Amino acid sequence: MRRPRSASVLLSVLATAAASAGLFLGAGPAAQAATTAATPLPAHVFAPYFEAWNGDSPAALAQQSGAKYLTMAFIQTATRGSCTPYWNGDSGQPIAQSEFGADFTAMRSRGGDVIPSFGGYTADNGGTEIADSCTSVDSIAAAYEKVITTYDVSRLDMDIEDNSLENSGGVDRRNKAIKKVQDWAAANGRSVQISYTLPTTTSGLADSGLAVLENAKSNGAKVDVVNLMTFDYYDGASHNMAQDTQTAAAGLRDQLADLYPDRTASQLWGMIGVTEMPGIDDYGPAETFTTADATAVYNWAVSRNINTLSFWALQRDNGGCPGTGGSDTCSGIAQDTWYFSHTFAPFSGPGGPVTDDYSVDIVPGAGTVQPGASATATVKTSVISGNAKTVALTVTGAPAGVTATLSPSSVTAGGTSQLTLSAAESAAPGTYPLTVTGASGSLSHSASFTLSVTSPGGGGGGAVVNGDFETGSLGPWTCESGGAVVTTPVHGGSHALAAAASASQTGECTQTLALSPNTTYKLSGWVQGNYAYLGVRGGATASVWTSSSGWSQQSTSFTTGSSGTVTVYLHGWYAQGTVHGDDISVTS
Repeated sequence: MRRPRSASVLLSVLATAAASAGLFLGAGPAAQAATTAATPLPAHVFAPYFEAWNGDSPAALAQQSGAKYLTMAFIQTATRGSCTPYWNGDSGQPIAQSEFGADFTAMRSRGGDVIPSFGGYTADNGGTEIADSCTSVDSIAAAYEKVITTYDVSRLDMDIEDNSLENSGGVDRRNKAIKKVQDWAAANGRSVQISYTLPTTTSGLADSGLAVLENAKSNGAKVDVVNLMTFDYYDGASHNMAQDTQTAAAGLRDQLADLYPDRTASQLWGMIGVTEMPGIDDYGPAETFTTADATAVYNWAVSRNINTLSFWALQRDNGGCPGTGGSDTCSGIAQDTWYFSHTFAPFSGPGGPVTDDYSVDIVPGAGTVQPGASATATVKTSVISGNAKTVALTVTGAPAGVTATLSPSSVTAGGTSQLTLSAAESAAPGTYPLTVTGASGSLSHSASFTLSVTSPGGGGGGAVVNGDFETGSLGPWTCESGGAVVTTPVHGGSHALAAAASASQTGECTQTLALSPNTTYKLSGWVQGNYAYLGVRGGATASVWTSSSGWSQQSTSFTTGSSGTVTVYLHGWYAQGTVHGDDISVTS
């Protein structure tokens, strides 16, 4: 997924780059130092990114913030076509003990360490990411080895985004070089991990990111951690950043399960990392990661036993610029200095849950049913840690006229149950949140399902229910404060939708649809107003927008993912006034 970003958002590529020009694989200083084995990172590690270009001391800021581990950004070449890596692509900052070596030693003396990171947005955009720049696999591998041995590190991360995702030659060279480094490390008794830091959608990797992992597997390169950049979505939607982190990671888990079918659920979660951007990211206020989000993500990361927790970047962890987005030096929100570091720091440690634990998910996460009909979904359970336990399942929240049943009502963790929702003719149209809870002893986990009950006559719009709003009421649409069905202005019939954007909200109105998986659909509708956005998110991402004083027809195509679930939305923009929509449809 592409999106513009400043150098500050050059999030993660943890992979160490580089070697001097002319350094050959298995020769020179890298090979001579190969017998020194670095201390492995803990099973769980909090390692925020550190902006290495601004003159700060990583050891000093690590001590001040309490972040014992840092991801050092970034290593790249100085010019296109070069095979020589430098910190920040600056030829005055070579890969040598003279650059950061004393800082790294000080951090290790306090029980911490560093993860050198290759790439980042600037390198990926400018052709100076080393595998894009250098055409020799051996030279790339030698560069990685030099970083490993110069700084005695146990993990390299590859931050691959923007143009580097589309450079198939660079993708292939990088993974071939990683395989050579892993063979070299094994022959010399070293433990070296590789992490890939990749952009994400709210439901998992886009095709370009997944292709990087598929190429790694085809080249025999082991990927230890896949680190998602859970910010800068640039999809035109408002976001609950903590919830979007969880859905993005769950989507990645499913993608990794397809790629590595022999791995357990616990092992798959143990391959996942997430990197947040505290405060207002580069996109703007619609993508704001709050202090409350930090607590929610921390608790979720511990419960899922993921590998890596990070954020961009350590120098932003202060409240010095309220209202400013995408700054290199502050978060843009009111916060105590080092709040996010202090919240995430306890994550670093040897283990996750030692009890028998499990997860509960529902696929798809939403569905539509007409009165007199029924709909189904699958409740999935997975073992997170320990042994599989018996999980008793219950469902709550079904409205009057809807019967919800689970078959079976008890499963062994790792098993599935079918949720059936049967609507009587008397069931009232609307959108209803249901909760499926799985209990085992003192443990209890739950998952949410959104049920839409249509009006008896439907309401034109194909898969969209009440897309013409002629029922005179919102259901099954839900809106932020002030959203309503109105009688003027209208495009067709006698009703339309008003989304009330204000200084503090976009006025978003949404409806969740359960569509066919892996199928192409067309979203269309008539909109008017300043910055009127029409789009889908969730299992697919697509949007269009316009500013128009009169009705303007807008349309876009999208393809559903494996679940088929998407959320259709209409919203305006902050302080731009109410926008209107009518005759909204989704058709195949």
